[in-house]
Amino acid sequence: MGQRTPLYDLHLALGAKMVDFGGWDMPLHYGSQVEEHHQVRRDCGVFDVSHLTVIDVHGAQATPWLRWLLANDVASPNAHGKALYSTLLNEQGGVIDDLLVYRTDDGYRLVANAATRDKDLAWLQAHIGDYDVQVRERPELSIFAVQGPHARDKLAELVSSDRAALIRELAPFEGRSSRDWFISRTGYTGEDGLEITLPAEQAPAFFNDLVGAGIAPSGLGARDTLRLEAGMTLYGQDIDEAHSPLTSNLAHNIALEPADRDFIGRRALEAEQAAGVQLKLVGLVLEERGVLRAHQVVRIAQIGEGEITSGSFSPTLSKAIALARVPVATADRAEVEIRGKWYPVRVVKPTFVRQGKILI
Repeated sequence: MGQRTPLYDLHLALGAKMVDFGGWDMPLHYGSQVEEHHQVRRDCGVFDVSHLTVIDVHGAQATPWLRWLLANDVASPNAHGKALYSTLLNEQGGVIDDLLVYRTDDGYRLVANAATRDKDLAWLQAHIGDYDVQVRERPELSIFAVQGPHARDKLAELVSSDRAALIRELAPFEGRSSRDWFISRTGYTGEDGLEITLPAEQAPAFFNDLVGAGIAPSGLGARDTLRLEAGMTLYGQDIDEAHSPLTSNLAHNIALEPADRDFIGRRALEAEQAAGVQLKLVGLVLEERGVLRAHQVVRIAQIGEGEITSGSFSPTLSKAIALARVPVATADRAEVEIRGKWYPVRVVKPTFVRQGKILI
């Protein structure tokens, strides 16, 4: 038996198929993964993501500490009031985790992956050193992701007037507190929507309100196909400690300016750039019938080989798609080995669908 969110019994009552995910018992789907996927693209759905790790950082030196700890810069001019996506790197430039950072009224909030909780917390504690900071995990909080083109309108109808006003005011990738809630216009689906962090004791009743209002409960299966269509990376598959952000389509989340800001992994990234980055993360589209899966070999004529990191059937495109790490010289065509046979694939930018629009 794995760890359980406060909604475990409610998931069962709604008919969820439960699976292990990073040590947590989580809903895979509530009957139809594909229908949940389409519901989010066309209307909206709600995901229980209370397994994510919430960490608050306080102290007089919280800002300089996080500027040294993270590859992105919490003090950059556009970071104030915004959710900042960043990677946590080791000295070799490998990705320990990817996470969101929010500026709160009295410090910062980090939201990290569930499967990396222990190593993240150990890494943070090991690198406090002489910095005047306090790190506090918040397991008493739950998180819901309400995602889809109608998510904000439907959610605004279910909350107090002040929270409804906040929901309508939030700009993309912005987050603010509302009494004991924290509401951000963020997500992992490629659609508009919100993520709401609230006390765990309030979670079951509010989830019931959402489902009762016609917001479809959605599981990890749809979340994975939605994020893959949106070209969003998954830790442990598309990103890991063996690869840097430069080879994972995450270079835009590294702040190398100002040049005098040192951060863990910076020297390794600069050395990789100077030597010439050898790999890149691309999108693949299988035009024939078949399934693309992680670890399948990708062959590029006269260039070399790569490997699929994430692959699935795309409900929106009705085709198999994938993310793959391949040689940097790869152009627009490749082949993938499926059960001993080679199939042609189209190489595209690693974003297939965003905001309901097909981009390939």
